[in-house]
Amino acid sequence: MNASNNQTVQITPKKAEKTTLSAAQKRFNSLTKKIDTERNRLIGWQEITQTYNQKLSSEYEPQLNKFIDIKSQLIFLLDEAYDSRAFNKTDKQKIHYIICEHTQKLIAEFDREELKPIFNKYNDFGYDEMRDESESEMSDLMKELVENMFNIELDEDIDFNSPEELHAHLQDKLREKMDSDPKAQSQEPAKEHKKTKKQLEKELRQQEEDALALQSVREVYRKLAAALHPDREQDLDERLRKTELMQRVNAAYGKKDLLKLLELQLEIEQIDAKHLTQIADSRLKYFNKILKEQLEELNHEVYQIEGRFRVMLNMPYYASLSSPKQVIQYLNRDINSVKKESMLLKIQLESFQDPSALKAWLKKFKIPKKQIEDDIFFGDFSPFDFR
Repeated sequence: MNASNNQTVQITPKKAEKTTLSAAQKRFNSLTKKIDTERNRLIGWQEITQTYNQKLSSEYEPQLNKFIDIKSQLIFLLDEAYDSRAFNKTDKQKIHYIICEHTQKLIAEFDREELKPIFNKYNDFGYDEMRDESESEMSDLMKELVENMFNIELDEDIDFNSPEELHAHLQDKLREKMDSDPKAQSQEPAKEHKKTKKQLEKELRQQEEDALALQSVREVYRKLAAALHPDREQDLDERLRKTELMQRVNAAYGKKDLLKLLELQLEIEQIDAKHLTQIADSRLKYFNKILKEQLEELNHEVYQIEGRFRVMLNMPYYASLSSPKQVIQYLNRDINSVKKESMLLKIQLESFQDPSALKAWLKKFKIPKKQIEDDIFFGDFSPFDFR
């Protein structure tokens, strides 16, 4: 998808007229300019998302898998060392700690099933048993929270790992509650009756304005459809041109994209700059309402994409991403970091084939008083930081 080459739709009176724009006209110009800017931002994020995903799968993930392979080999090597008489009690305590620190994450996050026997060897509970117990505790907690929130009783066998099943079961239980409790049925109507006359009048005005705003979009669409209907065209080339234009019109109308519809009117010369200056403020009011909603939707789309990247890049929600290209810079940083760590870890793996080298390293290694988070994505590989 490429950024639009169309000029921003603006109300610009002729210089000779020396006309001052009304508040509604200024608002229209401000909104269309902001929408055009935000639309190009969205296109930029959509394009970089595709580039990012391709680079992630072709460069980052292979390097990460390579690192995890080496790390798994180190776990097997340490397990062999634990059973060797060459290592004393203190050495084995440290080996035990390192294995316990890493095997659970390697199994849970990277599907290293081959490490389960080693995990089971160094823990009081087997991996599957521990996982099932953890999931059971989480399900019990979720069940209690949902039951307290909605004042209902859920079935014991509900699967909280299936959002669809939970939603359907919750709807059934709420429906049963409504059917069996007349008071619950009357709660919502009672709330509605509490609305004041002013509130009801305000809601009615809002509904009328929404309907008129949609009518404004519909009017622009109808004018375009009348001019571009391909079935009325005899010339084959012109019919194909109008078919393509009509597809763009339908896509814009489906999204309530008023600005795109106006751009299409200008493109086919159905309207011109003079026409825009003649739109009454009373009609611009509804145009501006639709444009404001469109801008908010674009802002939300951009915010969602930026939010997904913040999560992937382990950034706080309030952190600023100055441009889409910045995420590629971060990804390149992470690719280089994993490459470097894989190289260093491989050197240590080869070195530790010699028990004396491993004993020397274990002698220097100290079990941390506080647990260290093993963040393999951003360069902190402790305690496998064998440097």
